[in-house]
Amino acid sequence: MTQPPQSFDAIVIGAGAAGMMCALTAGQRGKKVLLLEHTDKVGAKILISGGGRCNFTNLEIAPGRFVSGNPHFCTSALSRYTQADFIALVQRHGIAFHEKTLGQLFCDGSARAIVAMLRAECELGKVETRFNTVVTDISHAGHFRLETNAGTVTAPALVLATGGLSIPKMGATGFSYDVAKRFGLRVTETLPGLVPLKIEPLTNVPHAALAGVALEAIVSCGKQKFKEAMLFTHHGLSGPAILQISSYWRAGQAISVDFAPGLDATTFLIDRKRARSRAAPQSILAEMLPTRLAQALAASHLPGSEMANIPDSTLGNFASRLKNWSVGVTDSEGYAKAEVTLGGVDTRDLSSKTLEARALPGLFVIGEAVDVTGWLGGYNFQWAWSSGWAAAQAI
Repeated sequence: MTQPPQSFDAIVIGAGAAGMMCALTAGQRGKKVLLLEHTDKVGAKILISGGGRCNFTNLEIAPGRFVSGNPHFCTSALSRYTQADFIALVQRHGIAFHEKTLGQLFCDGSARAIVAMLRAECELGKVETRFNTVVTDISHAGHFRLETNAGTVTAPALVLATGGLSIPKMGATGFSYDVAKRFGLRVTETLPGLVPLKIEPLTNVPHAALAGVALEAIVSCGKQKFKEAMLFTHHGLSGPAILQISSYWRAGQAISVDFAPGLDATTFLIDRKRARSRAAPQSILAEMLPTRLAQALAASHLPGSEMANIPDSTLGNFASRLKNWSVGVTDSEGYAKAEVTLGGVDTRDLSSKTLEARALPGLFVIGEAVDVTGWLGGYNFQWAWSSGWAAAQAI
């Protein structure tokens, strides 16, 4: 005999940061909530974030630090459930944390503490969580009906919280986009975000020769720039400055790198030429740059065995380039290495207050699935917490 569908007040698909936050908030508001996860565990991305310590929010959350087709869309949710609110939750659970740099908050211990906290809050809200549950069909006729590999479930509210396309080996799919399109919502172009970049060689030295070299730099693309650490890889560039600018880079654009932030490179090189005329150019450059990078740049751009043999004009031209080095980008490392997905469900089709679809009441889209992408440094987690909480208020 066929079992009748189980009914809930809300069904949340995706037990990541946004999905768990929405489920626990709605559950604690007295709603009967079902949380579905197609893998065998919750919070997979939380567990690997921040080197396993989870950069769970940032002290300096502001709408201008999010990329979206509508820069103001995130304002409502972020202002109604703030970083202070989430920090208070973390403190209530006795989780020790610290500020690393630039307002970034990390657990002192493991990211598992954040997942355990969210699970405990879900239990407090009597949220029913089902693992290894695959949704095979969704229909809507006054309420949502989901066919799954574990039976049929129904609810007047459905929340899409399955994230984007980044890190497919962890189970990332375009599920939320597909469902959104099925119900008439638009989806913007999606691209890898917060991702390492593949570049043309800076010099005649192959990428591998510089792999592992790190330094502080100012990296810019268009009007956007970031001053943070940069890392050379076997394929190009990575590190916080590169991940940040990758969210603004588009195919065909070059990026610009200032290898000597805060330094007048022309004055520095000419002064050193006067003071250390017999020194090798690479030795002088090594005072301002990592040794391997200094060697590579000197070999390609400062010919001569001694500083005395290099004209001031050559030093000046090189210094200008060092402060504004145009780097050809051939591609990004793709979704496999991307921390987030740029783009997603179009904000024009969602309420900024509730994340509910304008054309289909009861359908909500939250977290990474929405066309809202934060900077590196806890911003995307805060968007997950805020958007999940905001949707839960309307369920």
